[in-house]
Amino acid sequence: MLEKLRERWTKASEPLVRSMGDLNPNLLTWASLVFALAAFYLLARAELDSRGAMAIVGGVALGLIAGFLDALDGALARHQGVEGPYGDFLDHTIDRVVDVGLLVALGMNAAFVDEFSSGLLAGLLTLFGSYMGTQAQSVGLDRIYGGFSRIDRGVLTIVGLLAAAWQAQVGGTGIDVSEVHEQAHWLLLGNGELNGMTFALAISAWGGVYTFVVRFIRTRNGLLG
Repeated sequence: MLEKLRERWTKASEPLVRSMGDLNPNLLTWASLVFALAAFYLLARAELDSRGAMAIVGGVALGLIAGFLDALDGALARHQGVEGPYGDFLDHTIDRVVDVGLLVALGMNAAFVDEFSSGLLAGLLTLFGSYMGTQAQSVGLDRIYGGFSRIDRGVLTIVGLLAAAWQAQVGGTGIDVSEVHEQAHWLLLGNGELNGMTFALAISAWGGVYTFVVRFIRTRNGLLG
């Protein structure tokens, strides 16, 4: 599935890639980090008002630009025939920084998130899933991509953030989980309200656990089977 998406993206981006000439693909990778950091700043500081809604939408827009550049660097490297270990290393390193940085930034937003540590926990559990994919590769298997993918997490995070922007714009409130079920508070990583940001944190955290388990089992089967 991922290979098919990669082939489609390569074809779709070919005209833009050709127009870039000899531009160093690593510059796009670093540029994606700059846009991502700007997005984190906006998301961490967004309040429950119209300006906060604009900040969240701006953060989503900057995040999408970062994601676009992150995808474009690989296409450019393949077009130039300069794919190599350093480019792959840099790309995956920035990916992990962005994955964790986004969740920490959301956890820092006191207007939407009660428990700051929920961002740290979500980042940690997300890393578990990513780690298991590369660990399989380190012991001689192909890189494993099963479970809750980065694309899945990204799409659901965007949905959650747009919901948070709507909440900020209309001055609404989230769902008090204490009135839903006694375990809901635990599922939301200690947060007392279900809103777009706490949803993004929870789905990333539990998706990371699911991904870790799926990739562990597949790696085990690959090594022992």
